[in-house]
Amino acid sequence: MQELTAEDIRLIIHEIKVMMDDQKETLTELDSVMGDGDLGITMNRAFSAAYDEVVRSEEKIPGKLMIRIGMVIAKTAPSTMGTLLATGFMKGGKANEQAGEFGPEELTIFFEVFVKSIMERGKSVPGNKTIIDTLFPAALAMRTATNDHQSLIKGITAARAAAREGLAASTLMKAQHGRAAYYQDDSIGKQDGGATVGTFIIEGFYRHIVKAEN
Repeated sequence: MQELTAEDIRLIIHEIKVMMDDQKETLTELDSVMGDGDLGITMNRAFSAAYDEVVRSEEKIPGKLMIRIGMVIAKTAPSTMGTLLATGFMKGGKANEQAGEFGPEELTIFFEVFVKSIMERGKSVPGNKTIIDTLFPAALAMRTATNDHQSLIKGITAARAAAREGLAASTLMKAQHGRAAYYQDDSIGKQDGGATVGTFIIEGFYRHIVKAEN
């Protein structure tokens, strides 16, 4: 597989939805330690609505479908995380709005713009123990693979590994942004819910691409 169509995006959102369903309690537990405790419910609601939207939509352009996903998440989950993800999907989709398919370059641009827009909207950077700490290294890994003319599956495999490494590294960080920052040194050693959500998003892309490859 070298390109993702709008139908592939629908199947990717389904993969993410399934993970958010399955890991709802885990996300709630993680968020209860350093947040409001509603992350599991919020992400479940967001991606259930996103999946309903892509199933209904007849959109054939992947980037435009991503924009629709972002708009639905913004409406359905107007929380901090929901707003950040909505911005990521909308901006990432806009960056490839005219592309009929997402090849390695288009998918790389999507991830780069996705995380950049989250950084700008959330006014945060890597190292603050947030979702950025998994998405940023994933986007960098995808860019490296794409610049090396690697296949889509090799690129997303590298991105998945980088996101997982980012999650492990972020667990050892001290929270410096958002509600979690109130916990200061007590946040060290605790897994961040947002960073975990970032790994689930990358995992959704990975799972679909691997299935399609086989």
